[in-house]
Amino acid sequence: MMRKTRATSAAGMIAVAAALTGCAGIPGGAEQEQDGPVTLTITTFGTMGFEGLYEEYEKSHPGITIEATNYDQGGEARDALFDAFESGAAPPDVVALEEGWLGQVMAVDDKFVDLRDYHIDSASWRWVPWKYEQGRAPSGRIIAAGTDIGPMGLCYRRDLFAEAGLPTDRKDVATYFEAEGGGWDRYFDVGREYRAATGNAWYDQPLYVWNAMVNQLDQGYYDIDGRLIVRENAELRAQWERLAQAQADGLSAGEAAWDWDGGKAFTDTSFATFMCPGWMLGVVKDQLRNAGGGPETGWDFADVFPGGAANWGGSFLGVPTASGHRDEAAELVLWLTKAEQQEKAFEVAGTFPSTEEMVTVYQKSQKGDPFFGDAPTAAILARRTDGVRSQYKGPLDSQIQDDAFGAALTAFDQGELTADEAWKRALADVDELAAGQG
Repeated sequence: MMRKTRATSAAGMIAVAAALTGCAGIPGGAEQEQDGPVTLTITTFGTMGFEGLYEEYEKSHPGITIEATNYDQGGEARDALFDAFESGAAPPDVVALEEGWLGQVMAVDDKFVDLRDYHIDSASWRWVPWKYEQGRAPSGRIIAAGTDIGPMGLCYRRDLFAEAGLPTDRKDVATYFEAEGGGWDRYFDVGREYRAATGNAWYDQPLYVWNAMVNQLDQGYYDIDGRLIVRENAELRAQWERLAQAQADGLSAGEAAWDWDGGKAFTDTSFATFMCPGWMLGVVKDQLRNAGGGPETGWDFADVFPGGAANWGGSFLGVPTASGHRDEAAELVLWLTKAEQQEKAFEVAGTFPSTEEMVTVYQKSQKGDPFFGDAPTAAILARRTDGVRSQYKGPLDSQIQDDAFGAALTAFDQGELTADEAWKRALADVDELAAGQG
């Protein structure tokens, strides 16, 4: 499903980008319209918190109208973008790009404006360094400006932990998970304690656990040279074996990803822990509301994560060269990614800012979130950015995660395949994706 919004502002365009760049356009791009009111089209996905910002931008930029299309999931936005590229149809003026498929975008970086032509390099200090560098193509061009990031903490149910005799205070929970060397082995061991005490599952399903495990590795599905290494990556296989044992021990609730029985699984005893990048906190709240739950349900948020620092997701904005309004589109991109706009988006949608300024500000925040036991979620997320590393994401990264390992893990979780059969199916699907790319 798509959601479209349109707002109209006063006539008369302020042409500023040409003065910023010192040129009328970019070679190889679409011919730009120079006079009159401008309508900028933008596609986003999920909940990015931009709606109020569009209205603010239109008010401060007379003559600019923003027409926005929002897809429910990033994969839909990716498919729409590449369908436009392949068909020759006009893409949006601004497109939101997801971290998981950024590598696919980098493979066609010539289809995007180099934001250095709009002096993004002189503002690189805005972003945490690894986020800024993720927007750089192998050619050196900066084609994506960072919006949010996804530092990860652990969501857990205080009431269910209490029933199992586990610590409930979030600081004690963090200490407990870091005992005996911490890491994923400790997380799964505590899960076995919990299951032995209650008979209930530990996490909702294995897809999100796997995604977090993969994102923590120095090299995931690709090496730093862009070579597909799924078969030979021993660390990847070792993580699979850990997860397979957890599955065999009954730690998964077998929930459907992005479903959770209409949110009921977040209010009953289906599972006690959940993988939570910053943006997922908003998903938990929505699911609780859907099921008639709220702060009383007992969810909390701890400053700890199995295996240490991790990042899941985060988005970028880019400008296709085929845009007829590249200058105006680039100006909008650079405005939306400023610290003050990222802060507003976070307050609305829970998308944690990628700017150094806001990370520093939120580290000192004491504001509690009632949905998570008044946990200082912003401060915890700011601290969880420490130690995050930028993993290289290759062109097929998102498809490998969703279509190969996602499908295999779902079949494994539902008892349709054994762990070895699921691994072999994932590898076969990876091979098929690679052959299709070639």
